[in-house]
Amino acid sequence: MDHGAYLKSVFSLEGKTALVTGAAGGIGAAISRGLAYAGAEVALCGRTLSKCRALEAEITAAGGRASAHLLDVADLASIRRCVDEVMARYGRIDVLFNVAGINKREGLLDVEEADYDRIMDTNLKGVYFMTQAVAREMYKRKSGSIVNIGSHNDTAMLGGCSVYGAAKSGVIAITRSMAVECARYGIRCNAISPGHIITELTQVSWDSPNRAPYMKSRIAMERGGQPEELVGMAILLASDASSYMTGQTYHIDGGCLAGGTPWEYDTAY
Repeated sequence: MDHGAYLKSVFSLEGKTALVTGAAGGIGAAISRGLAYAGAEVALCGRTLSKCRALEAEITAAGGRASAHLLDVADLASIRRCVDEVMARYGRIDVLFNVAGINKREGLLDVEEADYDRIMDTNLKGVYFMTQAVAREMYKRKSGSIVNIGSHNDTAMLGGCSVYGAAKSGVIAITRSMAVECARYGIRCNAISPGHIITELTQVSWDSPNRAPYMKSRIAMERGGQPEELVGMAILLASDASSYMTGQTYHIDGGCLAGGTPWEYDTAY
């Protein structure tokens, strides 16, 4: 048996086009590279076009196929323009990764309406209407995979993240709704919820003398995750290997929700 050929037949993304929002961020870039190197054509979409173009150049230099596109998921007109542009270039969208997200860490009593609206518009409303626009194209072909990015905060809450946690909890809820409604159209909808991943945006917490020990003590593996450690699940959910998987949320968190590091106990090892 040719094991390589078998694995390629199950997990390869050759012939598929993937659209990634927030593609130039730490998690978005890792997922975009993984999808491209697994054979997909990747539309790299984000608010900072220069960063998306730099990632496009990196991926194409490594032999992958990608293109950069301007997108602000908080702007419905921008969503429509971006989806139309990707469809004009590739003629299809087989996979959608809703990665774009923002946060501002502040206490419940400190949040102003403008910050509330900005976080909700990007993290929840943006996911909803981006999915709607892409699913309307997937519907025509009766096929597709949609993957939303949740968070540790969609289940376990942290102080100073009330709006972000509410938005990400909403993402998980609409993932299930999408799965129920879209199944009849051949479209699968799942979510990946990263744990404490080390990125440019979270580095401030990992550098903190208070937050870093707090996080490590609650992770069974006693370390933060790397964005690349999300790629395996991303490829699985994008590929035909997950053909019977929908409506689920997959936490990749080093054992954080499982209970973190254990208390002391008797053992010969």
